[in-house]
Amino acid sequence: MTPAQRQGWERDGFFIVESFAPASTLEAMTERIVALARAAERGEDVSPAIVLPEPALASLEAPAEKKLSKLFRVHRQEPVFREFCAAPATLDLVTPILGEEVDCFLSQFIFKHPGALGQPWHQDGWYFPFDRGPQVGLWLAVTEARLDNGPLWVLPGSHLEPVHEVVPDRRPNAQFSYVEIVDHDMERAVPVRMEPGDLLVFHSHLMHRSTDNQSDRGRAAMVFHYGEAGTVDRSEEKFGFVPPNVDWMPVRRRAA
Repeated sequence: MTPAQRQGWERDGFFIVESFAPASTLEAMTERIVALARAAERGEDVSPAIVLPEPALASLEAPAEKKLSKLFRVHRQEPVFREFCAAPATLDLVTPILGEEVDCFLSQFIFKHPGALGQPWHQDGWYFPFDRGPQVGLWLAVTEARLDNGPLWVLPGSHLEPVHEVVPDRRPNAQFSYVEIVDHDMERAVPVRMEPGDLLVFHSHLMHRSTDNQSDRGRAAMVFHYGEAGTVDRSEEKFGFVPPNVDWMPVRRRAA
């Protein structure tokens, strides 16, 4: 981490690394996700990947990927995603925060096609009831994130807050797992405009949302979440089950 990145992390709860990934990586990721989505629609077993359709687009007569919201659990078995999440350059952004022994525990490719709904204000830490924190998220822009195609919005400095209480997202066609923070002023929020290949590094307590895609062009992103090795997952205590999209995979250990 550079001094400017460290300052951004400590002050704002996030920083952006421009042009982190080449176009070839973004293309390879997209091609593999499209292949998995189409295979799943044909009834093929794509496990351990988990396909989550976009409810607002479910009735479309369109290729499978055009109705896809998220595709989880690709960091262990799929080479292009495993190589990216475990690459030295990637981990060098994470280990200054989490220490030298790190796991990747969640991966999701996100499509935000025209007409898709955004996700309300939330903190990823609400979904991560672990025995220690923070966790680190890496949000890779696979396509351009513009104001009209459903970009992320973040609330700088909100990573210093505890995890807030939430209410369920009651909008028609909302994803079943979406929740919303309603007890905090979001007036200082800013949009995160990104070019393909840019990488957002963010704190698990950072309040963020995405808006609806009101454009005629889709948006895509790849997200990885990292935690300190040895973290204990207490999801069973909070939710009554361990979310099926979680898969703790070691990605860096101290040299023997």
